[in-house]
Amino acid sequence: MADLDDIKEGKNFGLDRPQQNTLYMLKGCGSLEWGMQSRLARIFNPQSNRTVMLAFDHGYFQGPTTGLERIDLSIAPLFEETDVLMCTRGVLRSQVPAATNKPVVLRASGGNSILSELSNECVAVAMEDALRLNVCAVAAQVYIGSEHEHQSINNIIKLVDAGNRYGMPVLAVTGVGKEMTRDARYFSLASRIAAEMGAQFVKTYFVEEGFEKVTASCPVPIVIAGGKKLPEQEALEMCWRAIDQGLPAWIWGGISSSPARRARC
Repeated sequence: MADLDDIKEGKNFGLDRPQQNTLYMLKGCGSLEWGMQSRLARIFNPQSNRTVMLAFDHGYFQGPTTGLERIDLSIAPLFEETDVLMCTRGVLRSQVPAATNKPVVLRASGGNSILSELSNECVAVAMEDALRLNVCAVAAQVYIGSEHEHQSINNIIKLVDAGNRYGMPVLAVTGVGKEMTRDARYFSLASRIAAEMGAQFVKTYFVEEGFEKVTASCPVPIVIAGGKKLPEQEALEMCWRAIDQGLPAWIWGGISSSPARRARC
């Protein structure tokens, strides 16, 4: 125990300098509690507010699709090249070494397949398991205008409520049905609804016309899915245009089928 006689009285109280509160760097996230902000600061670079995610969660409804037949062979060599990993808990536990030490966005919706209606999803991960895996966010699809729109929105609501309880951010992913138009009006609608339901950030798709309206009308950060497979140069040019219109982040999923995966990273 410290000797009271040896404790010196403090002198450097900075009485001429009022304490300053540091503003949080991400749009719409300044009022989140400390744990949630800390997790988001692992996903987004605090200096640049940007991130690049490597998504390989497609197997949850597509199975062993092209490029994802063997995660250990096609995807694992890219772990060190990216900022964030996005995957399911099954792949995380079986294919991603804990020593990888990359922030993880965990796929938390499922229950569907390419053989059925894609919008018919449920919450597929308990928040306690996400915490046990030490992930930085959970992700779920939201299908605005689809057959199971209400159910997908309810999935987001459930995850947001549980996430707020434990300090876990939620990424809402705007799914697009086969008959839906991929334009700025639709993605503005879907992204805004997801944010209004409490998602801390939203994953959507880039459109050539009006994308700046999508980012401006969403009160939380937007990250972009790579979308359909493109030649590397076209994909990078699309990324540049999206960043120029307010995008802070990009998610590479189609990279798994590229013949030059590491060069593309």
